[in-house]
Amino acid sequence: MYEPVFPPKTKAVAEIGIIGGSGLYDPGLFESAKEVKVYTPYGEPSDSIIVGVVKGRKVAFLPRHGRGHRIPPHRVNYRANIWALKSLGVKWVISVSAVGSLQEHIKPGDLVVPDQFIDMTKRREYSFFEGSVVAHVSMAEPFCEQLRKLLIDTAKQLGYTVHERGTYICIEGPRFSTKAESRIWREVFKADIIGMTLVPEVNLACEAQLCYATLALVTDYDVWAERPVTAEEVMRVMKENTEKAKRILYEVIPRIPEQPDPNQCSCCRALETALL
Repeated sequence: MYEPVFPPKTKAVAEIGIIGGSGLYDPGLFESAKEVKVYTPYGEPSDSIIVGVVKGRKVAFLPRHGRGHRIPPHRVNYRANIWALKSLGVKWVISVSAVGSLQEHIKPGDLVVPDQFIDMTKRREYSFFEGSVVAHVSMAEPFCEQLRKLLIDTAKQLGYTVHERGTYICIEGPRFSTKAESRIWREVFKADIIGMTLVPEVNLACEAQLCYATLALVTDYDVWAERPVTAEEVMRVMKENTEKAKRILYEVIPRIPEQPDPNQCSCCRALETALL
């Protein structure tokens, strides 16, 4: 019924997809790495996808902003990115993203594996279903609980400070919040972290029935804190966080099961009750 929207089922080129900044890609992690150019009905993905093997698992890496960080968050072709990963046979998606903190106890250098989000974006393409088939996908539990737990457990075992829950507020960008907005996100909405890339990536992954979780890397306090930071300081924290993320990915990838457990996650069957 919905097959025309998604790519035909073919032999899987990759099982696990990683979406992150271009600095996250480490050739040393991949065996037999090659670039794959994917064409989609929604235009070009952010870049060619690097496919290789990590500890015996087939992994596809996609730089969200393109190599060299040339695509701003509000211009990322999220539909093409998710469709491209789906077309390669990906079942699991780990999104790695930099965020600001909206709460005192979530410090720069910390990691957050969010369990909820608030959408404050404005001009993005939010769905694959814009034709004769309509889908109302439940987003009550927007992230894959099975994948979240694997990320949390791995981060803890590596000795990193990781927050097991949190609400990610996604703003349109590319500008940062005003002080007034930042205080609203923190004091009224009670959000924990802020970024610009989660939506619509997360809901498109759900429509594509991919198991999706986010590993958020805290770079600084958002402007509510009135703690000026230098670009040098942010880059230092970001570099440290990127190294943490690489270690987590290297350890978590072999722990991801071949098939999702439907008792722990509904992402993989999100369309069962969504189509009209």
